[in-house]
Amino acid sequence: MEILLAVIFVALLVGGLVWWRRESAAREARSLADVRADAQRWYERLGGQVMNLHGDSPAVRQALVDAGERYNAAGSQLEQARTVHQYRLARETALEGLAYARAARIALGIDPGPELPPLASAEGTGQLTREREVNVQGQIVRAGPQPGEGTPYYYPGGRYQGRPVPAGWYSTPWWKTALGAGAGVLGGMLIADALFSPAFADPGYGYEAGYQEGFGGEQAGDFGGAGDSGGGDLGGAGDFGGGDFGGAGDFGGAGDFGGGDF
Repeated sequence: MEILLAVIFVALLVGGLVWWRRESAAREARSLADVRADAQRWYERLGGQVMNLHGDSPAVRQALVDAGERYNAAGSQLEQARTVHQYRLARETALEGLAYARAARIALGIDPGPELPPLASAEGTGQLTREREVNVQGQIVRAGPQPGEGTPYYYPGGRYQGRPVPAGWYSTPWWKTALGAGAGVLGGMLIADALFSPAFADPGYGYEAGYQEGFGGEQAGDFGGAGDSGGGDLGGAGDFGGGDFGGAGDFGGAGDFGGGDF
């Protein structure tokens, strides 16, 4: 009798283990199918925007170039994706592309469409709320909340060496490692220091919030308060200490911020 009960117990235990494994595999398969479908949906939506939007202004053209790069990158990621994490990365890349497509629509003066889900890379970075201009080693750098002839480069927000870069329109794509606009590596680091000053970046939550997120303390000492960087001359390289950035700038991911240029 005891042997029979032991056999029954073992059989139930094995049966329960087999059932649990099957259910776990089914849940994983459903989760994978869901994230794949979600990524595919945003990718196809981006493809429609890239195909249908056209414009001649520099801001529109540049935004569409960036959107097209994300479209190609997301397509490649989807082809290679096999895990939930990989499909989520493809989704993020597609959403970055849609952020650029939305910027192109704004530059065209047409309805930008519904709001997009927030980008993981842009969480907590805010947006530029006013136009600003600084001089970095003789190079004028402009930024603002709206596209213009002097600010044709849109950036959806992200982090540079762990510091927040607000979304907005810039006169040069200084955040790119190559810095094709001619700012050079050192110039790029100085520009970054200027942009991270709470007086300049003004990421929509004001000086105090920026101070609490790491702009105070040592950072405040670097800038000497808001006045040093507020729209005037930022001084020489020694004022900023290029070592704060430790290199030309790396945003992580496939490109500057993951998935493409980001």
